[in-house]
Amino acid sequence: MTRTPTRILTLVACAVLLLAGCSGGGDGADDGPVTLRFQSLAWQDESVKATRGLVREWNATHPDVRVEYVQGSWDSVHDQLLTSFEGGEAPDIVHDASDDLADFAYGGYLADLTELLPARLKSDIPQRSWETVTFGDGVYGVPFLQEPRVLIANAALLERSGVRAPTPADPWSWAEFRQVTKELSGDGTYGVAWPLKEPVSATLNLSLSTGGKLFHRGADGRVTVRFEDGDQVVPRTIHDQVGTDHSAPPTTLGSGGSDTLPGFFAGKYAMVPLGFSYRQQIEQQAPEGFDWQVLPAPAGADGPAQGVSPQTLSIAEDSPHKKEAVAFLDFLLQPDNMVRLALGDWMLPTGEQALKDPALHTAEHGWATGTALAGHLRSAPAQSVRGYAEWKDKVATPALQEYYSGAIGMDELRHRLEEDGNLVLARYQR
Repeated sequence: MTRTPTRILTLVACAVLLLAGCSGGGDGADDGPVTLRFQSLAWQDESVKATRGLVREWNATHPDVRVEYVQGSWDSVHDQLLTSFEGGEAPDIVHDASDDLADFAYGGYLADLTELLPARLKSDIPQRSWETVTFGDGVYGVPFLQEPRVLIANAALLERSGVRAPTPADPWSWAEFRQVTKELSGDGTYGVAWPLKEPVSATLNLSLSTGGKLFHRGADGRVTVRFEDGDQVVPRTIHDQVGTDHSAPPTTLGSGGSDTLPGFFAGKYAMVPLGFSYRQQIEQQAPEGFDWQVLPAPAGADGPAQGVSPQTLSIAEDSPHKKEAVAFLDFLLQPDNMVRLALGDWMLPTGEQALKDPALHTAEHGWATGTALAGHLRSAPAQSVRGYAEWKDKVATPALQEYYSGAIGMDELRHRLEEDGNLVLARYQR
């Protein structure tokens, strides 16, 4: 059959479309490289360097799946993510902390990774860590870095006092800790400085050692606040150190951890309770010859247990490239790479293989002390509580700040946390 010019032109046009990678269906499919946007919250120089380095290594060996590094900030991450989720502009891979995920997970903004995660990653990270990112029946992130709260101590003052130095195997009790801070006080030195600008997570997480739970979930799934005896040991200790023993200064209660370091270096405070990662700042800023050491936090009836909210990596539900994003996470969290990230952030990896790395078991900078505490870290009490962010900001933070400063007593603190707190949480559980 003779072909008409029109038919020939049509065939040529189709051939051009096929060669260009277009489909006749007109669905806009693109066979080119996939680009994943990875929003990282790494902020310390070593951490940023380690994270960016791993992204470059991935891109060099995966030309079909390119990862674009996007710098985020811990200071604004919750509001920024909420805006990007609601606006349909969220990054494919989201760096956050597990105690910030509940509302995003229940709100449908994060992908359930239960069926996407490789078996290697599932088995390498212990169940106690997976519990921090499990909401309902789904897993909405990968917990990869964690840090216990520890006591950073002026080694010279501690040795001069003659008090027993605690170890992870034999920590101070909370009563002993209170007594020690009294013995370390005097001559212009306080035994301890509590930086409690953000008092809620410190109080709740340390209270796990004394049996504190605070949030109680009923058979119907609803959460209520009960401020019981186990919840009161830690706040009462801090309150008494400040107001009764005068072994802790009231001036640091509104400070962040970094704000206490100049006074610590000057000998004003013998000890400061801080997150494990603060060791990097101390190493960088301590004056020449200043000798410091890492001690475990006090322990209660439940031993040295602590609540933690690990750093997490999640995938946006709207991401069209979930499998590729999971492949990148699998690469990023290989044991050797997880160690690099941990060392860069001066934190502990969650992966059990990474935790065995010799670099994390040295006495220098207290690495061995922190690693010995890893097995005692548990999901923070507030992990799965919807409305926690509002409860923390509007109820718990001001109530604890007033209690620690002596403006209110224990009964009023209990009333505020329970009565006012349950009114807030109820709005999220209808």
